[in-house]
Amino acid sequence: MPKQSAPGELAAIAPKLVEVTDNVLFADVWERPGLSPRDRSLVTVSVLAALYRSEQLGYHLGVALDNGLSVEELSEAITHLAFYAGWPNAMTAITQLKKIADDRSAG
Repeated sequence: MPKQSAPGELAAIAPKLVEVTDNVLFADVWERPGLSPRDRSLVTVSVLAALYRSEQLGYHLGVALDNGLSVEELSEAITHLAFYAGWPNAMTAITQLKKIADDRSAG
């Protein structure tokens, strides 16, 4: 998987936020040996969907696919969390997953 980083254009307005995102979150937390990148992606996608953080969700759905999760596995996780996090959250997440899956299969 390519190294993750915060969007570079944000450095102009929030250089410290980009720095800690890159150096702490992505270079440290995401690289810890306790969970695989695949498992970290599943946790991240689940939390973002459950908390209705749709702006970040699309990016992390793509990362999850890159980290080895399948569309079917992500769909199953989203279906499961519908009962715990709410139907609208799950419908938003599954709509984003479908778009990403469609874009990847067309490309």
